[in-house]
Amino acid sequence: MNTILFNSIWVLPLLTVLACVLIPATYEKTLRTIHVTSATIVLAIVCYLTYAIYALSGTPTDPAAAPLALRFFTDIPWLSMFNAHYIVGADGLNMLLLALTAFIVWAGVLVSLKIKGNQKIFFALIQLLATSVYGVYMSFDLVLFFVFYEMEALCMYLMIACYGSGKRDYGGKKLTLTLAFGSSMILATLFGLYFESGATSWNLIEIAKTTLPMDFQMWAFPLMFMGFAVSSSLFPFHFWSPDGHSAAPTAVSMLAAGVMMKMGAYGCLRVAMFLMPEAAKIWLPYVVALLIFNVVLGPFIAIRHKDLKYITAYSSISHLGLIFLGLAALTPIGLRGASLQMISHGFLTGLFFATIGMIYERTHTRDITEMGGIMRKMPFLGVGFVLAGFAGLGLPGFSGFIAESTIFIGAFQQDSTLTRIVTILAILSITTTAVYILQTANRMLHGPLPQKYESLTDGCFREKLVIVVLVACLLFIGVCPGWISELLDQSIAPIFEKISSAGL
Repeated sequence: MNTILFNSIWVLPLLTVLACVLIPATYEKTLRTIHVTSATIVLAIVCYLTYAIYALSGTPTDPAAAPLALRFFTDIPWLSMFNAHYIVGADGLNMLLLALTAFIVWAGVLVSLKIKGNQKIFFALIQLLATSVYGVYMSFDLVLFFVFYEMEALCMYLMIACYGSGKRDYGGKKLTLTLAFGSSMILATLFGLYFESGATSWNLIEIAKTTLPMDFQMWAFPLMFMGFAVSSSLFPFHFWSPDGHSAAPTAVSMLAAGVMMKMGAYGCLRVAMFLMPEAAKIWLPYVVALLIFNVVLGPFIAIRHKDLKYITAYSSISHLGLIFLGLAALTPIGLRGASLQMISHGFLTGLFFATIGMIYERTHTRDITEMGGIMRKMPFLGVGFVLAGFAGLGLPGFSGFIAESTIFIGAFQQDSTLTRIVTILAILSITTTAVYILQTANRMLHGPLPQKYESLTDGCFREKLVIVVLVACLLFIGVCPGWISELLDQSIAPIFEKISSAGL
């Protein structure tokens, strides 16, 4: 039964789109009800299965899923001529990322109920985007993985170009073309993996059992790693993020920053590092040098911007750099911290972009210099934004503190001098983060209230519900991180074992 429920995670959003095909676009209330219901059902299924994964920890797993301890394992022939199978499964890492995705999709649907334009198409694109992200996290066949990975780029472009604001066509094209460039690098290495592993299977589990030639790993690992890193805005492929976020509607920004940008880091860990551990040991120290921009210069750029989405976008670039710092540490604690940061940052940016969208819907501006004193009219939304800022600072009690502290400890365990220097710089950059977050909150929320904002209203029930749920998730992870760390450790152990046992 649980296996059926697990497979339904990506199927239900797709069925929702098909169910709405024959419903006229004028029936907006019916369409909204269907999509909210669908997102809620998927969220309930994912929460139940996440609990089930935790309850099953320590019990034997399907031998076919070794060396990864996967639950709800499914292996069905798919494209026989290409040796591709429909292979999905769950462990603590991808199940937690599925839970993150379900929460952000649910929240994104709720905040978009008053989106202008053709709501039928907009919500269909959200569901298709959700289908692709769910599929990426569930897949263990590389062909299936790549198909789902590519779906999201087209959905993102259509949603930004058709429903965005400002330079939406430019922002959408920049995002899509940059992601396509990264995907081309991934595709080239996938073919190499297939043939170098014997040309018999695209199964990630089976390929992991083979030792790939070192000369292949030396060119394939950096190509694949950087191809995935494009989605996660690793320098120098970060430039799509600010323009893409600034042009995107609220739900798209939430999904892009909250879950799509984690797909790249997940691919780096689950595919590149797991399948090519020898090359990972050689190349990842060079990645640390790139992080100086992400974790140090990113916050300084955020200080200079006045647009709320640009500020949040550069904040995300900085926080995502910490994920790569944890991965590059190549220690169990570093990998755990990187995984925790994926989840923590997903909820954080979801909350940030949700509150920014709610404020923009009322003020019709994202320029903090044009605001001031709006806390008096929107106390709930203002508090939500401030709490997102506190979580972004890594304040104790929030998830960011646990994730970032774990990364710093894991990185210091690495003997590399460069890694320790970058870690120290990352810790010091928290001060810079405090500057732009406090500066932004002060300019927006305090001071004299402009006359044009006298009629502003606070958040409605659904908006308050989104803020409460996302804040609760940040607090829950920050206060009770033990069970999440336990799930992640079980997932990371096979990956770290393969890396630590790799000979050079």
